[in-house]
Amino acid sequence: MRAVVTRVTRASVSIEGEVCGAIGTGFLVLLGVGLQDTEETAHHLAEKICNLRVFSDENGKMNRSLEQVGGNLLVVSQFTLYADTSSRRPGFTGAARPETAIPLYETFLAHCRERGFDVQHGQFGADMQVDSLNDGPVTILFDTDRP
Repeated sequence: MRAVVTRVTRASVSIEGEVCGAIGTGFLVLLGVGLQDTEETAHHLAEKICNLRVFSDENGKMNRSLEQVGGNLLVVSQFTLYADTSSRRPGFTGAARPETAIPLYETFLAHCRERGFDVQHGQFGADMQVDSLNDGPVTILFDTDRP
């Protein structure tokens, strides 16, 4: 799985002009599912993101987790994270097909919810508009295929 995680003060996702998910302080997670991903991959990535300590403490150091700041998650499916950019027109053969990706995307969401977070999300495969106010900016890349 691949994820682009941005620390935000607010974020929302809309479909056809209607907001379908919104958060205040927390993480905007753009999430892509690859061909080799499993439920174990989804759980592992959810744990890493939920435990990520990038919020400022009283000394201005990135030392607090999402839970410690009362933050939430907005997760948006993003198969384009698996783009092959070796030519001008990207290919997406590295992204899992919807019949595989949707259950793993939902597993990721469920695991974050089990941790006690309010998890807002878009609609898998929909044409979505994402609005966010990046905080920092702090953006972290995750790729479960890389250590």
